[in-house]
Amino acid sequence: MAKKARKSSTRRRGKAGGQPLTALRRWGFRLAMITLLIVVGVIAGHRVIEPPRTFYMGQEERRLGGISHDWVPMAGVAPVTARALVAAEDANFCRHWGFDMSAIRDAVASGSRRGASTLSQQVVKNVYLWHGRNWGRKALEALMTPIVEAFWPKRRIVEVYLNVAEFDTGVFGIEAAAQHYFGVSAADLSAVQAARLAAVLPDPKGRSASQPSAWLRGRAADILDGAATIARDGRAACFED
Repeated sequence: MAKKARKSSTRRRGKAGGQPLTALRRWGFRLAMITLLIVVGVIAGHRVIEPPRTFYMGQEERRLGGISHDWVPMAGVAPVTARALVAAEDANFCRHWGFDMSAIRDAVASGSRRGASTLSQQVVKNVYLWHGRNWGRKALEALMTPIVEAFWPKRRIVEVYLNVAEFDTGVFGIEAAAQHYFGVSAADLSAVQAARLAAVLPDPKGRSASQPSAWLRGRAADILDGAATIARDGRAACFED
């Protein structure tokens, strides 16, 4: 009888000890689901609502004392600008679901750190996350990119990118960039001007669209050729009217 009593007591202690862990797991799962629903809701809302200024914009505004940023809808941007952007940053944009697997394989094979990040990934990073190279940010980016692709049309992704990208120190978005470099609105950008702005994007603080180096002129010419190519072969169809 004593042995049975001890065994019964041990089982009760085991169950009691397991209850807090079970409850913790349950609440952890609930918290994860609530967080996911919030993230999905915010992303879904930004399909039609202008996203707030990004974390990086806030950093630069505090550092510089002010920034230039004016949101402009896609209808207010010269069509060649979107084609130049896609040609420069993500030529297969219309053919992937957020990750360009062939570009990733090529980047891994060559050891390159650039060239595999799609426009969708860059939008997630710029709008919702922070700059910098760390695994935590990359993991969140990988989780959120398919959600953006699921809720936003491709045209919206390009529109948001054009409005949050940095084109010079403290200059964010295509409208502010067009005014800053060329004194025109985004709707009036020429093909050459659009290509030069796209060529600036990887290094906006080190390159100038209005005073281009010989290298940047050559890069802009390549972007113009790429923009014409994706227009001809259908790779611009997903973000154009």
